[in-house]
Amino acid sequence: MNLSQAVDALGASFLFSNIGKDAALKLAQSAEELRFGAGDFIFWEGDPPVRFYMLTSGRIKVIKHGSQGRETLVAVFNPGDIFGEVAVFENKPYPSSATASEPSTVLAFNRDSFSCLLTEHPATAMAMIGILSSRLREAQNRLHDLSGKRVEQRLARTLQRLTAKLGTELPFTRRDLADMSGTTIETAVRVLSRFSEMGIITSSRGKVTIKDQARLNAISDDLSQTQ
Repeated sequence: MNLSQAVDALGASFLFSNIGKDAALKLAQSAEELRFGAGDFIFWEGDPPVRFYMLTSGRIKVIKHGSQGRETLVAVFNPGDIFGEVAVFENKPYPSSATASEPSTVLAFNRDSFSCLLTEHPATAMAMIGILSSRLREAQNRLHDLSGKRVEQRLARTLQRLTAKLGTELPFTRRDLADMSGTTIETAVRVLSRFSEMGIITSSRGKVTIKDQARLNAISDDLSQTQ
């Protein structure tokens, strides 16, 4: 990616859309372009927040490491999304790890450049607050979905959220969907197989495709639809 392409990528992102060409050029000059293969880690949970990142191609997933070595999928990011910004904003270690789920390219920004940008461009600081607020709402919605609901509804709502962000072809394993829905892999397999039999989804290794969005929505709101 050349400098002009980097400036265009910054201008197309929500966070940097209002900083202007000159500031975008300055920020692009301070950025480092990094490429990662599928499975490579961008940063590890507990690492110091030296940089944050904007994804320009590919897909990044954020995972949390459990006490027994189990990984839980926390979030997924697409081109144009930023990630790692919370740790940089708070100046605290990364709370989760980020890994490339497919070949990916990112722009990496150091803390000092970002701090200067926030000071010089209040609109960017407000955009950052908006992003953090959106992430908080999403986390609250996930917690709400995990509380007091049957697993069919939880899985349906997980698929709803992912479809809204990624489209109808979802690059997730059944383990990923189980983790995001707060259930066991065995239960997730059983429920997803049932969804498949109902014609709501099709699934193959590492991918789920939504075939009947209306019925999925009905299950999310009314468990009688699964009977």
